[in-house]
Amino acid sequence: MSHEIDRRGFLGAAGAALLSSRVDGAVLGANDKLVVGVMGTGGRGTSLAESFSKETGVEVAYVCDVDSGRAGKAADLLSKLEKPTPKVVGDFRRILDDKAVDLLVIAAADHWHAPATILACSAGKHVYVEKPCSHNPREGEWMVEAARKHDRVVQLGTQRRSWPGIIEGMQAVHSGEIGRAYLATCRYAANRGSIGVGKAGTPPADLDYELWQGPAPRRPFRDNYLHYNWHWFWHWGTGEIGNNGVHYLDLCRWALQVDYPTRVSSSGGRYHFRDDQETPDTHFVGFDFEGGKSAVFEGVSCSPWYPGTPGNEIVIHGDKGSLSITNTGCTIRDLSGKKTLRTTAGKGGDAVHIADFLSAVREKKRPHAEIEEGHKSTLLCHLGNIAHRVGRSLTCDPKNGRILGDAAAAEHWGREYAPGWEPKV
Repeated sequence: MSHEIDRRGFLGAAGAALLSSRVDGAVLGANDKLVVGVMGTGGRGTSLAESFSKETGVEVAYVCDVDSGRAGKAADLLSKLEKPTPKVVGDFRRILDDKAVDLLVIAAADHWHAPATILACSAGKHVYVEKPCSHNPREGEWMVEAARKHDRVVQLGTQRRSWPGIIEGMQAVHSGEIGRAYLATCRYAANRGSIGVGKAGTPPADLDYELWQGPAPRRPFRDNYLHYNWHWFWHWGTGEIGNNGVHYLDLCRWALQVDYPTRVSSSGGRYHFRDDQETPDTHFVGFDFEGGKSAVFEGVSCSPWYPGTPGNEIVIHGDKGSLSITNTGCTIRDLSGKKTLRTTAGKGGDAVHIADFLSAVREKKRPHAEIEEGHKSTLLCHLGNIAHRVGRSLTCDPKNGRILGDAAAAEHWGREYAPGWEPKV
């Protein structure tokens, strides 16, 4: 099978022939079945497959993973839900070849998110893609372009956008309940261990390492890359800020009603362990926006304890009060810290976000975490990483987030691809 990323005429008129008339014709009704394929069946992908399979009018027809053992376990799990047992495939392009499939769920490694989304859109599939939306800024721009060109619904897995309690809190901020919102601070704390020093070797027999690398230039296999530690290597991952910080920065940007920053600064490093990890385990990033607004991300991957407050929290500061956001909901306080206005009830989980995505597909509307919003929030993570990697602050164009006056930093806007895997919108 060719690895050319626009193979079999996915683009142009030939691609149009693959589109499902059930999706592109009249608006789908609530009872019309949507057929789903899931790419990536690690813990997150299997959880999403299970969640989609529980939705009314949805059939998970495929589970796909380059690790055959993981894909088989996901299929076995879904078969126990009294649903049709999905087909197990190793190459997600087999899902795209099936005209009956309406949706692709992408939970593979970060370097796959954009190329797979672009291919899926060109094949006529709607996409639910896990965060971060892209491996680098240019890919995010391409994803928005692909969604628009092919008129596809693309939802990012920043599920807090759909939680009723958070929506209520955002409405309160935007209506002026804390006055003029000017600063958003967020933090993510965890207790991650060392990834050690990897050893070169042969990939396991049930792992297609060649296909796992896919669009990324080839690197020899080492025993501490898979299945999770790729997050901490620039070649495939985006570090903690891309892995988890995107959730919190997305809420900061939403609350402040800002799009692209004018300045980004970073400090931190790999402090806790001496091992192979390239991305920082301690990361502080500041973002300035037009209109006198700022956001700050604090990421501490190896020290989860914070006195008196949750380790992971967002606070929106206004000139009359503040809004704090945790997984249990939102609380509004006056400037003295008294809870004078309201506390909203949180409703976590994926179900409401998936329901929003399915509704957007059926009703041909934009979902809560539409890809353009997802790109803007993911871009903050990329800019924070770029500032860290070049060791200096970045000046950015507030119209599109592009890096100004720094050629070395701007080189990180995109990446090189393995031959034949260059994304084409």
